[in-house]
Amino acid sequence: QVQLVESGGGSVQAGGSLRLSCAASGYTTRTYRMGWFRQTPWKWREGVAVIYTGDGSTYYAVSVKGRFTISQDNSKKLLYLQMNSLKPEDTAMYCCAAGDMVGSSWSRPSSYSSWGQGTQVTVSS
Repeated sequence: QVQLVESGGGSVQAGGSLRLSCAASGYTTRTYRMGWFRQTPWKWREGVAVIYTGDGSTYYAVSVKGRFTISQDNSKKLLYLQMNSLKPEDTAMYCCAAGDMVGSSWSRPSSYSSWGQGTQVTVSS
């Protein structure tokens, strides 16, 4: 089991930037991908971005593509999400997740077995 702890959330005005971090412990070589999800009281977990730990390939939700960047620092077991040009609709609880299920869709929460507690991001207009 991988333990995940997020940080870096906060309040920002529209157009601003934030960088989220996710510290991993209990990391194993079976971890296939690391993802960021977001959740609001009226919308279930939405896959935001994913990075595959093997080759570093990344994928993004259409709503954030071109504005958000996911990256990893394997030596420090850190996952990042750089968020630029933030919009009020980006307001959510952001969680990182680790998964080892090969072949399942990256944007499905069921593809991940470990989750952090989340960090709140609030974007005001």
